[in-house]
Amino acid sequence: MIIRLVSLGLFVMVWAFASTLAGPRMLPSPAIVLDTLVSEARTGVLFLHLGATLARVVASFVIAMVLGCALGLLMGRSRLADRLTDPWLVVLLNLPALVIIVLAYIWAGLTETAAIAAVALNKLPNATVTLREGARALDRQLDEMAQVFQMTFWTRLRHVIVPQLGPYVAVASRSGLSLVWKIVLIVELLGRPNGVGFEIGTAFQLFDVTRILAYALAFVAVMLMVEMCLVQPFERYVTRWRPRPA
Repeated sequence: MIIRLVSLGLFVMVWAFASTLAGPRMLPSPAIVLDTLVSEARTGVLFLHLGATLARVVASFVIAMVLGCALGLLMGRSRLADRLTDPWLVVLLNLPALVIIVLAYIWAGLTETAAIAAVALNKLPNATVTLREGARALDRQLDEMAQVFQMTFWTRLRHVIVPQLGPYVAVASRSGLSLVWKIVLIVELLGRPNGVGFEIGTAFQLFDVTRILAYALAFVAVMLMVEMCLVQPFERYVTRWRPRPA
């Protein structure tokens, strides 16, 4: 904890020094950005936009993870399903996020549904690939044991498959969360009337670097809290059966 605080203090010092070299217009000092952040928070505008962005992050993340886990498990367990869907997966993995977002807005309009669907579709192939590898790595001996004891599908899923897939779900969640919130900002920049991305786009038009940094840092702070309070505890929980290094 102390090392992290020292690292954070060093970052602020480097930022302040760079601000003196670049000037407050190009790179505002930490104090100026903090003052803007506090001002936005007092008016309530900051929390309004943060809430809108977080709602989109949660919705698209949940949709992508649920579909990605199901599709990845199917592809990892069925060779036929893997062969049929792998070309689609490769296309989605290599298709730029901007193309998916623009097409979603053209086909479905500038709506909340189009925005969430575009973000979820960008995240879906990453989750699917990770869970597919996890499904392929499942212990066959445990499968045979489940068959010997004549476990039902849901019992096997809960006690045999899910515990083995836990670490892969944790990896997909960690990487997916960082990917989703970045794409959400692009979606908001291009076609939503609120959110952090919308505010950053407005500040860009006005060349307001202070406002850009204030909103960017506010959302980074929120995502760090999510990482520390949700993602890391979940990762420790699903990997609790693994031996820890001495």
